[in-house]
Amino acid sequence: MPKTRVLIMGAAGRDFHNFNRYYRDNEAYEVVAFTATQIPDIEGRTYPPELAGRLYPNGIPIYDEADLTALIAQYDVDEVVFAYSDVSHEYVMHKASQVLAAGADYRLMGLKHTVLKSTKPVVGVGAVRTGSGKSQTTRAVSDALRRLGYKVAVVRHPMPYGDLARQRVQRFADYADLDKHDVTIEEREEYEPHLDRGVVVFAGVDYEAILREAEQEADIILWDGGNNDLPFFQPDLYFVVVDPHRAGHELTYHPGEANLRMADVVVINKVDTAPPDGVRKVRESIRQVNPDAIVIEAASPTFVEDAEAIHGKRVLVIEDGPTLTHGEMAYGAGVVAAQRFGASELVDPRPYAVGSIVETFEKYPTTGTLLPAMGYGAKQRADLEATIRNTPADLVLVATPIDLSRVITIDKPFRRVRYELQELGNPTVAELLEAKFGRKS
Repeated sequence: MPKTRVLIMGAAGRDFHNFNRYYRDNEAYEVVAFTATQIPDIEGRTYPPELAGRLYPNGIPIYDEADLTALIAQYDVDEVVFAYSDVSHEYVMHKASQVLAAGADYRLMGLKHTVLKSTKPVVGVGAVRTGSGKSQTTRAVSDALRRLGYKVAVVRHPMPYGDLARQRVQRFADYADLDKHDVTIEEREEYEPHLDRGVVVFAGVDYEAILREAEQEADIILWDGGNNDLPFFQPDLYFVVVDPHRAGHELTYHPGEANLRMADVVVINKVDTAPPDGVRKVRESIRQVNPDAIVIEAASPTFVEDAEAIHGKRVLVIEDGPTLTHGEMAYGAGVVAAQRFGASELVDPRPYAVGSIVETFEKYPTTGTLLPAMGYGAKQRADLEATIRNTPADLVLVATPIDLSRVITIDKPFRRVRYELQELGNPTVAELLEAKFGRKS
């Protein structure tokens, strides 16, 4: 029988995982190419033979998704697998129409063929959209598990934007490991808060190997999801975060709706700043598709050291990059803090942007009067630094989860904006975890 010729559409995450789990040693298929989108500069590489396995001695090429139709013809593709996240249902089906018109089949892969099972208990944290508050929920889960006496290892959804073979399994125990692996700003945003708590973080490309290493160090594995993707590990308890600032998206974005449907616990975050109608609407969505889920309401309060310094200042706000780009948020915690503490003006950085930051604003025109913390490589970090330098602000508000001054020079006075999950009422995250796992004896 001839092999089914497959092209996998991705963004350097779910695509590689689906390949590793289902296609790598599968004689019935030949994966002829990956395509890449969402993240800059990940196309033009090769998925290396060290990861691709014995059936792919030359590796697998990675192309720009813009060439999808031509690639289907060039490689005589039989089947296209859609394997990235945080896109609307409408977007997914427009891609399906493009693929079908080019003559290939279109596939979405579920957990049966992609999820890994651990020898240790797994708690998963996912979301319906990027920027819902997944990371702070993960930190709350981690804190609660450690108070119950468990040793926790966090495994983060992949962000392999460098040398893929070298990034097969990554272990981060301190800031020196971040420097050693030359991680991006996006990676630092996810890893540093765990490291600050003394929790080891694993990530990389080959999640079977990553899971087996993490199991050696932990009582409980904490899956820290990326975007609104499905978990790579089978969770014993699954928390999914929804965002009432984007009410309705929980039923109209892929694969966020699937996350909502499979959640054991749904966290309605940001109720302190969201419109009441948004909270009501997401509650109705939960009742509609997952009425058995336990619901937690939570706030996301902001904390700023020396907040008085904001009053009366012209402020440049820097927010978490993915939340603003494919997360489509026009503001985040930094804007909330600027308004709360009396900034006289939010300075628009767009007229002062340079290089790849200009391209980011062009690609994501819904980004508001603020600056996404883009830094996927040295060139983009330099562009970010130059954009800050060019922008005529009195003060910079850094609302990313990291100390941005560790990786770029900020030539103006700045303050960090921090935010954590604050549950309102019962049940709490800790109560649910204790009911599920008990205290470690």
